[in-house]
Amino acid sequence: MTEVLKGAHIPTVRAWVEGWVISRNAPQPVAEPWGLRVDVGLPGHVARHIVAAPTPRTLRRLAGTLTAPGTWLKLCAPAEAVAPLLTSPWAVQDPEFMMTAPLTRGAVEAPPGYHLAVTTRAGVTAARLLTDAGEVAARGQFALAGTTAVVDQVETAAGHRRRGLGTVVMRTIAATAASKGARTGVLVATAQGQALYSTLGWTLHTPVTAAVLT
Repeated sequence: MTEVLKGAHIPTVRAWVEGWVISRNAPQPVAEPWGLRVDVGLPGHVARHIVAAPTPRTLRRLAGTLTAPGTWLKLCAPAEAVAPLLTSPWAVQDPEFMMTAPLTRGAVEAPPGYHLAVTTRAGVTAARLLTDAGEVAARGQFALAGTTAVVDQVETAAGHRRRGLGTVVMRTIAATAASKGARTGVLVATAQGQALYSTLGWTLHTPVTAAVLT
């Protein structure tokens, strides 16, 4: 992939994109002058443009050239820095946070009443906590981009929240990824997710502002 991104956190952002497309079975990212483009091709999510170092000039160019509804921007900057530069058809979403953490191996046990299942398929490793009846109580997955594990789609079912299951899933992902050679984890979290991941040793890498062309 052509080196087009600029900025101190570019390798981490690029790894996140490369792992995300594996996790979501999306097309490979394409280099653009402003960053990376992923042609997702889904209703409401036609494409996403990831900009690691947004500038006023870049945002004006994107706002002036992108016209397809369902086009997304992922801008590595706080909303207050970039939202005023976007024209009205762009809808700015809730704040997101790119976070990283060192990964280490270790044994993880499921809490009483649950058991762990870890499977890998097509480059995506999923960790699930199952009830005795086979219900998925909590889950998450990751894909490798070199020595970086890109964590994705971590969620706990409504009837199983506030039991520490998300913590078990995250620790399982970290330990499993480390066993596969990953040294660092990266993810993009909501504000609620950031609160959980911070307690597990994940730290903020960069704020992320998402916007969609309506």
